[in-house]
Amino acid sequence: MQRAERLLDLIQGLRRRRRPVTAETLASELDVSVRTVYRDIAALLRQGVPVRGEAGIGYVLDAGFDLPPLMFSPDEIEAVLVGMRWLSERADPTLARAAEDVVSKVAAVLPAHLRPILLDGALFAPAYCKDMVVDQVDVAAVRAAIRNGRKLEISYRDEAGKSSSRVIWPIGLTFFERVRMVIAWCELRQAFRHFRTDRIAELTAREERYPARRADLFRRWQKEEQEVAARRALEQQAAVAASVQ
Repeated sequence: MQRAERLLDLIQGLRRRRRPVTAETLASELDVSVRTVYRDIAALLRQGVPVRGEAGIGYVLDAGFDLPPLMFSPDEIEAVLVGMRWLSERADPTLARAAEDVVSKVAAVLPAHLRPILLDGALFAPAYCKDMVVDQVDVAAVRAAIRNGRKLEISYRDEAGKSSSRVIWPIGLTFFERVRMVIAWCELRQAFRHFRTDRIAELTAREERYPARRADLFRRWQKEEQEVAARRALEQQAAVAASVQ
């Protein structure tokens, strides 16, 4: 790998992260020594690239810095292709159409020798499930509420068929093979809950914002999920140990 190419890859490795990354991690990604990473970071600093670092923590690229638009690599083009084809098969109609638009926009900026990788790509993501669920509400409204931090009022039917009215604070949307799941804080339960979009019978987007930062709520949800996973792992270990005795 040429040094100029390696420096660009190093910047990209810093740019894709929001938190500090260690020299060891960067060295592993670039397949170079840690000493080489130190030299390359020093070279970037001499060129005015705003990289900050602290011993034992790592390096981070200051917000606001960016490079001029760079051309996609073949692997990046195929990543776009697979991702957009996956969405076009499984997302709500608005997002599926947006995925098709992304492909056309990327194709418009690709040079002629790279365009066939995208337009005639041989990577596919078909949906083979015959029992794909059908949503009764516009999931685009859920995505808009997540982006804007607004509450949703929903009529929800649980797995047993029992209906309830909820006011939720949507913080994420998970895409599975057959279904989509809204991650939200539920005012009724005063806890995080997961709601399948196909079980939402009615949905009203409120103008009211929920009184917390979405990023903070998402971190709380992640922490709770990790704690639940850890408890389950301990329970499984205990069950295995008991069966052996």
